[in-house]
Amino acid sequence: MTHASNTQGVALSKDGLPGWLEPVARAVETVQPRQLSRFLPPADGAGRQSAVLILFGDGERGPELLLMERASSLRSHAGQPSFPGGALDPEDGDPQGDGPLRAALREAEEETGLDPAGVQPFGILPKLYIPVSGFVVTPVLAWWREPSPVGVVDPNETARVFTVPVADLTDPANRATTVHPSGHRGPAFLVESALVWGFTAGVIDRLLHFAGWERPWDRDRQVPLDWRS
Repeated sequence: MTHASNTQGVALSKDGLPGWLEPVARAVETVQPRQLSRFLPPADGAGRQSAVLILFGDGERGPELLLMERASSLRSHAGQPSFPGGALDPEDGDPQGDGPLRAALREAEEETGLDPAGVQPFGILPKLYIPVSGFVVTPVLAWWREPSPVGVVDPNETARVFTVPVADLTDPANRATTVHPSGHRGPAFLVESALVWGFTAGVIDRLLHFAGWERPWDRDRQVPLDWRS
């Protein structure tokens, strides 16, 4: 779904970021692709260009992240908690330029109803790759300077929209390792009645680590992907 959005003229800015976000803003400047994931975009340029919005806000319990749960009927990553985001549209512009920035804001608006005017993008992480779906993903980090109401816009795409306190993400009691049927092991978070795993959990894990927010946790604790059944 595409519609006119007030994401034109967006630009990265670190002006006025809250002090607690500075470790994240600093980490973005130095982190290397292989420090984030072993899955990097194919050298031949294959893959569908996409972007996600990693949106930090000030919640009732301190810093928080905006997440959504994808509808269980979707073809790829059904039922998974994720960052708002999706594939670039032609009108978003150059995938190697500010196209991902515009796409992340546009998709977040379409999926959660947030007002992009209150969102201040401050950093872009290196492009990563999701082999199972063939997406080349540019993570866009932003500060929710002026929060706006959010919720499910299209139930066919999104099951729910929610925020997670960073304090819950760093709590060792909420951390575990998932083992995919393929054998791939990855970090997971049990928060807000959801199991956050896969690409989203991997990026959160690395951000917590490089921002210096990570607390020691039991990496031997395993949780199955069907933990609710």
